[in-house]
Amino acid sequence: MSDNEMMDKEEIFSKVLRAGRRTYFFDVRATKAGDYYLTITESKKFTNDDGSFHYKKHKIYLYKEDFVGFSEILNEMTHFIVDEKGEEVISERHQKDFQKSYEKDGVENKVAEEVSASTESFTDVSFDDI
Repeated sequence: MSDNEMMDKEEIFSKVLRAGRRTYFFDVRATKAGDYYLTITESKKFTNDDGSFHYKKHKIYLYKEDFVGFSEILNEMTHFIVDEKGEEVISERHQKDFQKSYEKDGVENKVAEEVSASTESFTDVSFDDI
């Protein structure tokens, strides 16, 4: 049996998350014994100077006995980041050509009002450092 046939046989369920230059693949696979495990693959596109491109991939294998601990820590870490830094992606502000989509569409005031209304519940945030 070829490697491709083995890949098709052991892949049970898949989902893809496209996120800019990154793509995340979530694949349920089967072991030889018939049990299931999860692979999470990050694929990131890089463009060469000549216009050609290549992908770098990183893969995590996650087994059932680790699901609870992994899930708890992932939730704790993601909540910590959002609680500490909010949902805005700060690094986007440092790109030379970055322009938020609402600035392009000319609806800055409406979005600013929505952001202001949604952040009124934050009482311990200081924007002086920004």
